[in-house]
Amino acid sequence: MDPRNYNANETLRDGTVVAIRSICREDSGSLLAAFNSMDKESVYRRFFSPKKGLSPAELEQLTGVDFNKTVALVVTTQTAEGEVLIGGGRYAVDDPGSGNAEVAFMTSSNYRGLGIASLILSHLACIARDAGVTRFGADVLAENQPMFAVFRRSGLPMKTRRDGSTFHVTLSLQAEP
Repeated sequence: MDPRNYNANETLRDGTVVAIRSICREDSGSLLAAFNSMDKESVYRRFFSPKKGLSPAELEQLTGVDFNKTVALVVTTQTAEGEVLIGGGRYAVDDPGSGNAEVAFMTSSNYRGLGIASLILSHLACIARDAGVTRFGADVLAENQPMFAVFRRSGLPMKTRRDGSTFHVTLSLQAEP
């Protein structure tokens, strides 16, 4: 599996056809537009603080991934205006050889609740398994029940550890014995 050229088609819960594909540097404008479409609550849940925008350096970091230690996928749909980026997700390997990777997601506010994060998680898990990743970790605010629901519905064995107002979630990507 080549994560640099990953591309799959899926259908959201409302029937919207989407493409799930590897992010590329040319997505920076679309990524910025998707970020700007997110409500304040979604931004806070994703970045753990208020954030008004993405700097050029942040856009470079988000779109210029190596697809070895970091794999990033975007979800796009076709509209009358052309391709629109409506979500994305990534994993980043903590320490090569550890089998651990941190995972994160974002969804454009207009498309929340349609299964985008669940689809991305499923696709990232397949890519990660192929790359030898055995566990996904994520820090999730205690109030972010939609993200907990995505993790519970994934079918992946899940462990949680509370640390103040956040939970550290660990998802096993290995089959249970």
